[in-house]
Formats: sequence, C-alpha cells, structure tokens
Amino acid sequence: MNAPHSHFDSVRNEPVGPDEPVEPREPCERDKPGERAGDGPVDHRRLGRELDIFTGDELVGAGFPLWLPDGAAVVAELERYVLDLERRQGYRHVRTPAVGKRALYERSGHWQHFGPDMFPPFRVGGEDLVLRPVLCPHHALVYRSRLRSHRELPLRIGEVGSMYRMERSGVVGGLTRVRGITLNDAHIFCPPEQAAREAVRALAMIDEAYDVLGIRAAYHRLSLPGPAEEGKSYAGDASMWERAEAILRDALDQHGVQVREVRGEAAFYGPKIDVQVYDAHGREFTLSTVQVDLYQPERFGLEYVAPDGSRQRPAMVHRSVLASMERMMAYLLEAYAGALPPWLAPVQVLVLPVSPAQAEAARAVALRAEESGLRVDVDARDESLGARVRAARPRRVPYLAVVGGREAEDGSVAVRLRDDRRLPVMPAGAFVDAVASVVADRRRDLGFVD
Repeated sequence: MNAPHSHFDSVRNEPVGPDEPVEPREPCERDKPGERAGDGPVDHRRLGRELDIFTGDELVGAGFPLWLPDGAAVVAELERYVLDLERRQGYRHVRTPAVGKRALYERSGHWQHFGPDMFPPFRVGGEDLVLRPVLCPHHALVYRSRLRSHRELPLRIGEVGSMYRMERSGVVGGLTRVRGITLNDAHIFCPPEQAAREAVRALAMIDEAYDVLGIRAAYHRLSLPGPAEEGKSYAGDASMWERAEAILRDALDQHGVQVREVRGEAAFYGPKIDVQVYDAHGREFTLSTVQVDLYQPERFGLEYVAPDGSRQRPAMVHRSVLASMERMMAYLLEAYAGALPPWLAPVQVLVLPVSPAQAEAARAVALRAEESGLRVDVDARDESLGARVRAARPRRVPYLAVVGGREAEDGSVAVRLRDDRRLPVMPAGAFVDAVASVVADRRRDLGFVD
C-alpha cells in the first residue's frame, strides 16, 4: 500500500534474503498429487484458471475478481469456519454498508492519512459518498449506537465485509493485490486495562485457525511508527502511541512468540502485531494482524459507563484472523498446489458409474452424500471410466466413488483417493459417513488410514 494502513500489508515481492534468520519451510501439509515434482510452486492465477476458481473481465476492471461457483464454494466454507470460530469466542456479527459519507472518514482520520488509497468520492443527493477502504469506522458507529455499560464489555464485533482500495494499476494482479476486498474483520471494544488480554485472545484465535488450515507462521512482527522524515503521517500524540505500544508488548510477552520490531509499518492510528508467513514461492508477507487503537475511540467520542458511574473511553482492538478472502485463497491454492483439504475442496466427492446402466445407482450415492452435507458431482458422460478418471485428476477431487454392476446391486462403492490409493469396496453408507467425518473434523489428510 502507499500509506500506513490496517489489517494486511502488501506482499514483499522480492525473495527472502540470505540475512533472514528464519529458514524457509513448507508452508502447509499437502497431498502428494498436489505437488508438481520438478516444476516448483504453481502460481495461484494458473491454478485459479485450471480449477475454475476465479476469473476477471475487462468490463469489470482490473483488481475485481469474479468468483466462479467452485471458488465461491471455497470462500463460503472459509467464511463459515471463521464465523463459527468467532461465535465460539463470544463475537457478535454485524452487517454494514460498503459506503459512507466523506465526513465519516474525515472523522476516523482515513481521509487525511489514507486518502491516496481511497476511491474518489461520488456525489449523491448533495452529499459526498465514498467506497470504504476499511470497516473500523462502521464498527465504531455500531458501538456508538447506544451508551454501553462496563458489564457489556468487552464487546467483540465481527463481520466478513467488502471494502475497496485504489491499488495502482502496476501492482494489481491475481488475488494478492486487488481493489475489491472481502475482509474477515473484527473490533473489540474494552476498557484499556483489558486490551492486552483481548490481544492475546486474538493471537490464540489466529493460532487455532492456522492449525486447522495448515499454515505455519514464520514470526510475529511488532510494527511501529517510523521517523517523520520517511514521509508517513501518524495520528494522535506520543503518549497515546506509548500506551498502545505497551499494550501490544504485554500481549506478545504473554503469548510467548518470536518477535521482530520493524519501524515504519504501523497503521496511522496505532501499532500492530503482524503475523508473517512465507508463501509457496518463499516470499514473506503479512497474513493476519492484531492492532491496538486509542485514536478512533477518541475521534468518535466512544464511551462506556464505568462501575463508579463515570464515563470512560474504551480501547479498540482491531484483528483479522484470515485476512482477506482473496489473499487467503491465493495462499492456500499455492501452498496446497490446488489440492485443498477435503473440507475446503470445491467438489469433495465425484461419483463415476462404470456404464450408463449404473447411472441411477450413482445418482443415489450422490444424493446420499449431498444429504450428509457434502459437495458432490456425478460424471456419467458416455466415455470410458479411465478417461473420466484421468479427467478428474486436474480437478483435485479428494474422493472418487466408482459404481460398477456389482456395486450397483449391493449398494457399495469402489473408492479411489486423490493420493492414488485404492480402497476395498465398501458400503456406500460407510463411505459417505467416513468422508463426512473427515470434513466435519476439518482434517487436512484424506482419512482412511490403512
């Protein structure tokens, strides 16, 4: 980005240098068929085309990807996961519009400090409206909708929302640098003395999500303001920044992780903890963030009633667990070489009748799988079984269920896994139950351990 900003940073496009003390590592556990021996990592744009995940069109414009049905299925699964994770952690979810008056961003400080990255205002009914570049001002207004009591705090507000940033044409590409962004975002409003604890909780949520997704954090970066001569502008006074920095240092100490301090990478309103990862190409970038903001609560006049009846100012903890859906998709596609874990796979089960005579039995298996909540497809084309199996390989479908004459008679399936294993013929119900269990547990492996 062109200016200090919130929630995720731009990708470092240069390779990791030899002076980096963190050794390169496999970012995810993956299935063997997903790797391309000798070819190196595959770019997510190529995978997106091969797997029908996303596309673009010049009539829409650069930086505005179109999710195709299979891509939309993966995004919906990611959203379902993170919303469930947040609910279990006491978050309340809201929906807010992707536009606001220019005055909203003047109040939040984004217009003054983040203006070059915002789309120009458009005039409606005599008012200047702006596509939002962040969600935090809207969430501040949700908090401000009524006077809050200390008994309600911490108030954890979450949303998977759309926002828009004016990325330069030269850097827009694929899913890693886009102009239309879908962000897993949340803001926690709490007394300042609770902010470190809430930051630790947010870091623990990130750890849990990374474990489920198979992501390995390289290190945690404490991003602090840089010197004035660098040309970046920051809001608030020195005392406010010192207090916010102390809160994050306390949280990092409690969480017990490797930390590097970097000047010049703070958001304009406060310092942040950036969770750094390496993508499949060895490039380092920020995926998740936790930030402490004492500036916007002041700007929006946010208050709560303390136990003694006085009005006090809350702290605002920003956090994003999965970052943007676009960037997360790019990362996962490359890390798994398109062979996503079964719970994320666009199609989880492909049913193949050996001949047209078994088409009805194959559809019955598919219906049973669909009723168990699985994403299923049937390939009953008038081609040989071998040709259809070969056609399925580039799709990286985790499970192939073959229905021949004998299987059709006794209600069973012959199972082939994405990793080339073939399993003994088993009852269709047992197969569906086993796959549904792997998916429900969000396992990264294919199950069916010998």
